Amino acid sequence: MNILSALKLSRAPAAAFMVIGMFWGCFAAFVPVIKTQIGASDALFGTLLLASSVGLLSAMWLAPYADKILGARGMQVGTVIFALAWVFPGQMTQPALFAAAMLAVGMASGILDVVMNARVSELEATHQRSLMNANHAMFSVAYAFAAIITGIARDTGVAIIGVVAGFGALSLCLVPLMRMDIADTEAHDRKTSGYPMGVVLMCGTIVLIAFMGEATVEAWSAIHIERTLNGSAVEGALGPAMLGLTMALGRFSGQVVSDKLPEMTVVIWASILTAIGAVVAAVAPAPVMAYLGFGIMGLGVSVIGPMGLSLVGKRVPPDLRTDAISKAAVMG
Repeated sequence: MNILSALKLSRAPAAAFMVIGMFWGCFAAFVPVIKTQIGASDALFGTLLLASSVGLLSAMWLAPYADKILGARGMQVGTVIFALAWVFPGQMTQPALFAAAMLAVGMASGILDVVMNARVSELEATHQRSLMNANHAMFSVAYAFAAIITGIARDTGVAIIGVVAGFGALSLCLVPLMRMDIADTEAHDRKTSGYPMGVVLMCGTIVLIAFMGEATVEAWSAIHIERTLNGSAVEGALGPAMLGLTMALGRFSGQVVSDKLPEMTVVIWASILTAIGAVVAAVAPAPVMAYLGFGIMGLGVSVIGPMGLSLVGKRVPPDLRTDAISKAAVMG
C-alpha cells in the first residue's frame, strides 16, 4: 500500500518518468544496430555518446528557466520535445550527425529529467514522505519492457523508426496526465547563508556514481552479450531489460526501506551490491551469468540515484530546489 499510495500522490511526474524510461530502454536494445549503422568503432561510439552528456550539461542552466516559464505544463512540453528528439538518432548513418542528434536528445532529456525530479521533491516536502524511489521505479519498469519489446521487434525485422514512432504515440497519450502546478515558495535570504553548494556536490557525487553504473549497462550490455558472448538480438536486449526489471524491484523495495533506514546507510550497502554485480557481469562466460550480474547490479544501483536526488531536495531551501536538483542531476 505504501508503494501504491506513493504513486497515486505523484502520478503526474511518474508518467514523465515512464516516458524517459521507454525511450532509453528502446535505445539500449538498438545500440548494436545503431553502432553498425554509423560504422563506429568501440572507442568512437563511446566518444559519440558523450554528446548526450554535453546536452545534459546545457540542461543544468536551461532547466530552472524552463521550469519557471512553462510552469504547470513543464512536464507536458518537455515530454513532447523529448519524444520528437528521439526520431533522429536511429536514422543517422554518419558519426557526426549521430552526435548532433544525441546532443539534442541529451538537452531534451535533461530538462524533462530535472523538472520531473523537482516536482517529486516538492511533493515529498508537501506530504512529508519519501516518493523518489517509487517514481524512479516507474522509469525502470518502462525501461525494461521497452528493451524487451524492442528486442522482439529487432528480431522480427521492424525498423528503428517504427519502434520509436510507437513509443512516441504512447508518450503523447500520457501527456494529459502530466499537468502539475508548481508549489509556491518564499525567496531564501542568501546573504546570511549563501548557496548550499556543499550539499549539491555531496549529493551530486552520489548521483554520479549511480548514473555511471546505469549508463554502462544501458550503452554496452547488449553489445557485450551479442558480440562477446555470442547471444542473439533478443538475448542482447535482455541485458538492459534485466537491469531495468531488477532496478524496478530494488526501487519499489527502496520505497519501503527509505521510511525505516537512514539514506546514507542504504546508499553504502547498495554501492557494495552494485560493485559485486558489475564484476559478475564482466567475467561471465555465458549470457545467463551476465544476466545474473546485471540483475545484482540493478538491485544495488537502483536506490542510489533517487536517494541522492531526494537528499539534495530535502537539504536546500524550497526556492532553490529546482536549481539544486538540476546541478546534482547533471553531475550524474
